[in-house]
Amino acid sequence: MYDTLSWVNLLKTKKISHNELIDEWGKTIAVQNPLLNSLVTYDGEEYKKQLMDTDWETLPFAGLPIPLKMLGHTKKGWPATASSKLFESVHSYSTSQFVNRLETLGFVPLGQTNAPEFGFKNVTDPQLYGETKNPWNLSYSPGGSSGGAAAAVASGMFPIATASDGGGSIRIPASFTGLIGLKPSRGVMPVGPGDYRSWQGASVSFALTRSMRDTEKLFYALRDKTNQSPYQAPYAEWSQNQATSGKKLKIGFFTASPIGNRVSEDAKQTVQKTIDLLIQNKHEVDEISYPIDGKQLIQAYYRMNGADTAAMFASVEKQFNRKLTIEDMELMTWGIYQSGKKMYAADYVESLNVWDKAAVQMETFFQKYDVLLSPTSTTIAPKLTDDLQSDAIRNQLQVIADLPFSQTEEVVYQMFEKSLHLTPYTQLANLTGQPAISLPVGRSKEGLPLGIQLQSAKGREDLLFQLGYELESAGAFEFLHPTIQLGSSS
Repeated sequence: MYDTLSWVNLLKTKKISHNELIDEWGKTIAVQNPLLNSLVTYDGEEYKKQLMDTDWETLPFAGLPIPLKMLGHTKKGWPATASSKLFESVHSYSTSQFVNRLETLGFVPLGQTNAPEFGFKNVTDPQLYGETKNPWNLSYSPGGSSGGAAAAVASGMFPIATASDGGGSIRIPASFTGLIGLKPSRGVMPVGPGDYRSWQGASVSFALTRSMRDTEKLFYALRDKTNQSPYQAPYAEWSQNQATSGKKLKIGFFTASPIGNRVSEDAKQTVQKTIDLLIQNKHEVDEISYPIDGKQLIQAYYRMNGADTAAMFASVEKQFNRKLTIEDMELMTWGIYQSGKKMYAADYVESLNVWDKAAVQMETFFQKYDVLLSPTSTTIAPKLTDDLQSDAIRNQLQVIADLPFSQTEEVVYQMFEKSLHLTPYTQLANLTGQPAISLPVGRSKEGLPLGIQLQSAKGREDLLFQLGYELESAGAFEFLHPTIQLGSSS
């Protein structure tokens, strides 16, 4: 398997040139992308132009190409559409701190990956770009919102792709496509220059990867204190080498959905497979109850979405010098926007108080347990033909501007309900700030990937890496990716 560090080694030892590499990758992209609709922009010749006048071999990632998510990961002069027809002609006026850090480390941005409009969905099917397909079965979604990034990596087009996670948007597509998806602690990854409170700190940037060594290497290379950020990681985060390898951990696990819906037997068996391996490695594993009020927490999450969306569009209206209408955006976005506009400030503040109380509860939990284990998703990826809403809900969204706030909240909850039933586990870490990782341990009866999720206390990514390496070395990762042979387009 050619992971990121394998390609970096080939470049540093001059066993392949940058031009040879991009010509080779280009052959795979030319075959795969028309099938998957993963990349929405791509220019191999532009990559070659960016290689001028830099000694790439001295940098950690040696000039390796990396695609950027078409949502938040901006590069000056590149399209910045947020996958919305409203911004179809918009280009970025600046490079984000996150992308700038990648470039400093020796990555070269190449192309942009598909995402749902404004990242609200856990599937990737924006009206602007169309739906992205799962490389393991083209009838299924790769998930979202980093679905384009996941398809790019799972298909072998790239060994790594940038991603972001505001409610599971790294871990969900990782689970659905057989990848490793880390959501770091709040306050660790570079943020800004314009948005330092992305989804009130819930949204964190990182990447989708193929190997634990890529995940760990990238994490420690990327993490950076942004002094302007209102969110700062705990001191534990910066003591990089905590020598946890071989440490026997206490792990709490659960499989029941936090909101009470059905969990597939495949998801339960994937957790049990993980437990068996952890016990073999002498870890202590206890079954527990979900430590938070799941329904209350998800309602608080939706309120943040609504308020932040209303604030975003208030700014857009000033820039465009006109009122926005239902025709300017997808129906789901319109519903979130209208609900947010009707929210009282007191309701919004109370929702953030719910987040804070949950964060305290989780830090208390991690005083007793080192790690929390659960499924990443209740089942496999949805089919592209699955309707995750209904005509009744769409009819309500058409008139949501005329409803009182209490009714708009109910419409938004119903709008997300089927999607939430697929992925009710991931939002917790976003709202409480803890790190979480999805690992590709499961294979369903249909032959599709399923992940398990591990969470730990803020600043303790090292524990997630320890267990990830243990499972990887035990051969637990089900979906190894096709080796890209030099000189071959397959």
